[in-house]
Amino acid sequence: MTIAFDNSWVRDLPGTFLSVQPAPAPAPRLLALNRSLAERLGLDPDALQAEGAEIFSGNRLPEGADPVAQAYAGHQFGGFSPQLGDGRALLMGEILAPDGQRFDIHLKGSGRTPFSRGGDGKAAVGPMLREYLMGEAMAALGIPTTRALAVVATGAPVLREVELPGAVLARVASSHIRVGSFQFFAARGDLGQVRRLLDYTIARHYPDLAGSANPAKALLDAVIARQSRLIAQWMGVGFIHGVMNTDNMALSGETIDYGPCAFMEAYAPGTVFSSIDHTGRYAYANQPLILGWNLARLAEALLPLLDPDQDRAVDIANDLLEGIAARYRAEWVAVMRGKLGLAGAEDGDGALADALLAAMEGQGADWTLTFRRLADAVGGDATTLAPLFADATALRAWLPRWQARLAPDAAARIRAANPAVIPRNHKVEEALAAATAGDMAPFEALLAAIATPFAEAESYMLPAPQGFGRYVTYCGT
Repeated sequence: MTIAFDNSWVRDLPGTFLSVQPAPAPAPRLLALNRSLAERLGLDPDALQAEGAEIFSGNRLPEGADPVAQAYAGHQFGGFSPQLGDGRALLMGEILAPDGQRFDIHLKGSGRTPFSRGGDGKAAVGPMLREYLMGEAMAALGIPTTRALAVVATGAPVLREVELPGAVLARVASSHIRVGSFQFFAARGDLGQVRRLLDYTIARHYPDLAGSANPAKALLDAVIARQSRLIAQWMGVGFIHGVMNTDNMALSGETIDYGPCAFMEAYAPGTVFSSIDHTGRYAYANQPLILGWNLARLAEALLPLLDPDQDRAVDIANDLLEGIAARYRAEWVAVMRGKLGLAGAEDGDGALADALLAAMEGQGADWTLTFRRLADAVGGDATTLAPLFADATALRAWLPRWQARLAPDAAARIRAANPAVIPRNHKVEEALAAATAGDMAPFEALLAAIATPFAEAESYMLPAPQGFGRYVTYCGT
C-alpha cells in the first residue's frame, strides 16, 4: 500500500538524527490494528489489515519512508545522561491527516541503533500491548496522548528475565520532540541547533507564536501551560506515568512513553508501581513537583535564547517557572470541579477537593469508584459510597459541605466526568499474560471496555481481588 510521507524532521533538522534501517522480523504477524486511528490518519484500514504485518515490522517500508533514530538527552531519575536517543525505535516518517495535522509514525522495538547503549533494541509482546491499552484508555478519557496504530509480533524471541515473544509497536504522535531533544544540543553548546529546534517546534505545535518578540520565552510559557493541564488531567484519573524523565516529556503536551505506568486503585499519595523507582521519585503525589522540575530543565536548555545576558535570561526563566505551581493548581481545581459536579467556581473549591482526599487517604477508598459513586450521594444517600471507606466518619462530615456546592444536574455531570472503567491492573495483567501465550481475546475484550469508559461494565469496574498482591510494573527493556 502507499503511505504519503512528508518528512519535515529529516528535511528541516539535519544533524538531529541518524539514518537506520529496522531489523528484519522472521515471521511477522499482526496482533492488533487500530482501525479508527487509521481512518483518522487517512489510511485504509483494510489495506493495513492485509499488509500491516510486513509494514509495521519494518520488513517492507512503504515508498517515502525515511527511518531515522532521533538524538536526545535526558535526566533519568534526576541524573543527567548527555546521550540517550532512540535506542530501540525509529521514526518511520510523518504523514498529513486529511485535516492537515501532521503525525509521526514511529516503530518501537525495531532493533538496535547507534543509540542502543548495549541493549538489544527489541521489545516484547506484553509491554507493547500495554502501551496500546494505556494510550487508548487515555484517548477515550480525553487526555492528550500518543496512540498505537498497530502491534506486530515479530516471530523472534527477546530475552528479559525469561524468553518472551518479540513485538514492534507502531506509535502515532503529534511529534517526538522532548525536553531531552533540547538538552542534547544545549549540553554540547550547539546554540544553532537549539535555535533550529525551537523554530521547528513553534512551527509544528505553536504556530500562533510565530513572530513573537521573544520566541524562546513564548514557547516555554506555552509548554508550561500545556504540561500543567496534562498533569492535572493525569491526577484527575489517578494515572501514574512511572518514569517522568525529561526525555519522556513531550513539548506537544501529549502523554508519551508508556512504560511502568498504571492507574491507582486505592487512593494513596505515595503510590508507586515502577520496579525501578526505589525512592518514590515518580509517585502519584510527586508528579506535579516533577512537572516543575522537568520544565526547569527545559528552561536551562533555552537560557541563551531567552536573553543574551545570562542574568536577564535567568530572571525571565524564573518568572515563568515560579508561576507553575499556581498554574497547575488552577488546572487541577478545574478538573476537580468537574469531578465533584460543582456549580460555578468559588475560592473554596480547591479546599473542598483537598478535604475529600484527606477523608479518602488511609481508608482504602478506590479512586475511580469513589468519584463515580458520588453521583449516587447527590441526594444524601451514601449507601453505595460509604462502603468504599474503612472508616467513613470523615466522609460523612464532608458530604454536607459538598452538597451545598452542587450544580442542579450534579449527578449527570459527575457521571460524565468520572469514568466507570479504567484499565484495572489485574485486568491488564490477565490480558497481557493471555496475549503473550497466544490468546488475544482478553486483550480485545478489555480494549472494547476502555473504549467507552463512562459506560458501566461491571466486570471491568471492580478493583483487584484480594490476593492479587502489591502491583509492580516494569519498563519493558
